[in-house]
Amino acid sequence: MTTPLWTSRDAATATGGTATIDWSATGISIDTRSLEKGDLFIALAGPNFNGHDFVDAAFQAGAAAALVARKESLKERPGLVSDDTLEAMRALGAAARARTGAKIAAITGSVGKTGTKEALAHILCAQGLTGYSKNSLNNHLGVPLSAARLPASAAFGVFEIGMNHAGEITPLVSLVRPHVAVVTAIASAHREFFDTVEDIARAKGEIFSGIDGGTAIINRDTEFFPLLSGMAQDAGAGAVVSFGRHEDSDMRLIECRSDVTGNAIEARWRGDALSYHVEQPGVHWASNSLAVLAAADAMGANLEKAAADLATIPALRGRGAVDVIPWGEGTIRLIDDSYNASPESMSAALKTLGHMQPEGGRRVAIIGDMLELGDTSRTAHAELKDHIEKNDVDTVYLAGTEMNALAEVLDSDRVAATAETAEALLPAVLSGLRTGDVITVKASNGTGLGRIVAALTDPETSIRATNGD
Repeated sequence: MTTPLWTSRDAATATGGTATIDWSATGISIDTRSLEKGDLFIALAGPNFNGHDFVDAAFQAGAAAALVARKESLKERPGLVSDDTLEAMRALGAAARARTGAKIAAITGSVGKTGTKEALAHILCAQGLTGYSKNSLNNHLGVPLSAARLPASAAFGVFEIGMNHAGEITPLVSLVRPHVAVVTAIASAHREFFDTVEDIARAKGEIFSGIDGGTAIINRDTEFFPLLSGMAQDAGAGAVVSFGRHEDSDMRLIECRSDVTGNAIEARWRGDALSYHVEQPGVHWASNSLAVLAAADAMGANLEKAAADLATIPALRGRGAVDVIPWGEGTIRLIDDSYNASPESMSAALKTLGHMQPEGGRRVAIIGDMLELGDTSRTAHAELKDHIEKNDVDTVYLAGTEMNALAEVLDSDRVAATAETAEALLPAVLSGLRTGDVITVKASNGTGLGRIVAALTDPETSIRATNGD
């Protein structure tokens, strides 16, 4: 029998709401499209939607109960009534955190936070019951939702915390109250909302505000390491642990050998040698893995097993998953890195492509606009030219208006096609790819290049390409 995540009595106590009928739920959902049988559906209201309009759909999908602000939405069905459903969800998150004895990690950074979170959750799941942020649930909705999903009996909890404005991380980290706080890297993402990159570093450093004697884990290779370590100490961190290539790093990268299967890594942990393999493409995984292992150690996990389990991380859709697709008389290899992009992560994606050896084809980059860069955007897009050239990228397809700055400086022979939208670019991509090509797809999520990935991975598309249609 599955242990309930929440009962009507516990949820009412946590939120101050009123339960209409006794119920128990095994999960929580705020979206009927992904709701699972037995979930508590929380009807949130936003500027473009109102969850109360979907209460009927939630029960039809198998919801055990619904958390609503309007009792009439329940129609005599099991539920919990609270004046503010968002505040009630936050209260559930706070109560879940208070009742668990789990070791908690919180992860932020300009790049690498989702991959680091997924990898840390993966290795901890092999060592104990672990609750963690699914997908990229890292904002004012996602963090409380993830916290409310944390089982009382969990051994570990891993939460991703994002931001694009100063002050956003502080209330989120005060909710999850981590024993371990990780900053993966500092870069110019969200520059539209900050005057300087140092301001971004200060905003990321808010993650230490809830650490209360715990361990701060910080990238030693960033120029802002002194700033961040100082913020951690001022916030009361009991220890500051560093990772990176820097010779003074506690978790130090010695060597990374990258190929199509991933990365073979040699590291030193406070003087002891570590050798392991990360089954993910891209040399940026070397840095991610160092942060993961330092966090795992600080959380009391077995470090040797954690390092070995890095070789079994599943493919991360939108963040480097590799698909081998029938195409023409052979195959193409697609690296799906389409979920998000910044100048630093775009550089890493192109470097990963440069490490790939096409089998009779070309290195192809399908890239789109990097958003939220403010007045640095034009320069940042134009500077991608150097990364394309030094990584021997043969052909590029460009989506979005910001990519015009890159199109203007690239050799025209390299530019296969440009378009303002992913949909408009797709026909040129489908007709232009060749057998043996290695392709990376990378852009900010708002650019919509995930649609191109969906088209390329659709079996019907590969059938038509193989048949020459």
